[in-house]
Amino acid sequence: MVTASEKQPVSCGILLLRKHKGRKQFLLMKHARRWDLPKGHVDPGETKLECAMREFEEETGIDRNDIKLQKDFRFEEYYEVKNWKGRGENVTKRLVIFLAKLKKGVSGKVVPTEHLDYQWVDWDPPHDIQEKTINPLLSQVTDFQRRREKKKLKKTDR
Repeated sequence: MVTASEKQPVSCGILLLRKHKGRKQFLLMKHARRWDLPKGHVDPGETKLECAMREFEEETGIDRNDIKLQKDFRFEEYYEVKNWKGRGENVTKRLVIFLAKLKKGVSGKVVPTEHLDYQWVDWDPPHDIQEKTINPLLSQVTDFQRRREKKKLKKTDR
């Protein structure tokens, strides 16, 4: 029997940014055939943010206290997953991604537990990594950062 939550799975994660040797970078985790973000499915009774933080810590080994969440950013996307969990059913999956920065003075050492490897990717938009999820996420982050810069400039012009 398929429950209501299984009909529309919700996956939550974090896009982590850092500055390293003067370059802005973001973290990707390596699966067998693709690159992805540290993310996973919401457990019963868990909020989307709690899920994202739990999955982030589990999959990267980076403590949640070593990152700073950008509270005014949230990415949501819906996409179809074919043959979900090998059951022959197609489902619409909901993806929720939060944005965070690695705090200054934190190494950003990643210890992958559920992935083959990881990579810090230089921020150099536009990126072409994963059409359904990562590309639109990175595009939205670029727009978000531009708007924040414009606000900062307006404040200094006063």
